[in-house]
Amino acid sequence: MLLYSAAFAALLAALPGAEASKRGLVFTPNATTRSDDKIWVQKPTTLTWYYNYKPEPEAVYEHLPQSEFEFVPMMWGAPSPIDDTSFVRTIKNLIKQGINITNVLSFNEPDGPFVYGGSNMEPSVAAQVWVNNMIPLQELGIRVGLPACTGSPDGLPWLLSFLEECSKLISTDNKQQNCTYDFVTIHWYGNFEGLASHMGQYSAAFPNKTMWITEYNLNHQDLESTQAFFNISAEYFDRLDFVERYSLFGAFRSDVSNVGPNGAMLSANGSLTDIGAWYLGREATGTLPSASSSSFRSVAPRASAVVLSALGALFATAAMV
Repeated sequence: MLLYSAAFAALLAALPGAEASKRGLVFTPNATTRSDDKIWVQKPTTLTWYYNYKPEPEAVYEHLPQSEFEFVPMMWGAPSPIDDTSFVRTIKNLIKQGINITNVLSFNEPDGPFVYGGSNMEPSVAAQVWVNNMIPLQELGIRVGLPACTGSPDGLPWLLSFLEECSKLISTDNKQQNCTYDFVTIHWYGNFEGLASHMGQYSAAFPNKTMWITEYNLNHQDLESTQAFFNISAEYFDRLDFVERYSLFGAFRSDVSNVGPNGAMLSANGSLTDIGAWYLGREATGTLPSASSSSFRSVAPRASAVVLSALGALFATAAMV
């Protein structure tokens, strides 16, 4: 009963809809469908920033100013050798080229194994890489986010261990110091109740910090549930002041999606699905994720209607518990 009540209260607070300027693009291009890359910046679009798991921006977006479509570099994992600082040099070169870099993302799922896309770093190694690369950028006035751990129970303990190791590196016998960060970065794949709980845990662990949700989706579920999750979570993020930015992991075609076809923002033929259209601030398309050139369905309800429907169902379930 408590879980449903908390989720219901959170959803109620998310109404009505809000502006979507927090939205960004997780850029995951496919070599065989590079024409899709331009979809995300065609007008109208709500997307204001993007990252690509790399320190260098994408050539396809180089004509867009940072003020319109901000590139956020990422240091994905540990360099080899560990004392390599080419990441810092790359960022400084971008700035020299006139690219206004103001935010940087650090390690991608360092608590996760390589086989699942994690950067698989020991906290002590990550701390040394941070000191070598992130602190020099902070000294330039660039904002840096905490590493983006997986949504597993191992994520938060990894971060706390990382911060402890980082503190050891910069402290002296006479002075205790802590490594600083500007925002918390999280990933989540699962239902909305789990997402809200996960965010709450991070808010409690890192108070007074804004949050970026840089990967999230409801993976491998039916279309109705996936659409409801998208609408509920997007409205929730837009309503929370401490959520600074978010980016749905789904900017690819359904036939190559590793979160299931219904989580993709493009159909198999490269058309925007309802979720894809909603994410860009447009009306639903009625295109099925599995659509061929002629596969459509009736247009899905608007985001607010989906949220209200989900609220009603959630409240009804809570009443029966």
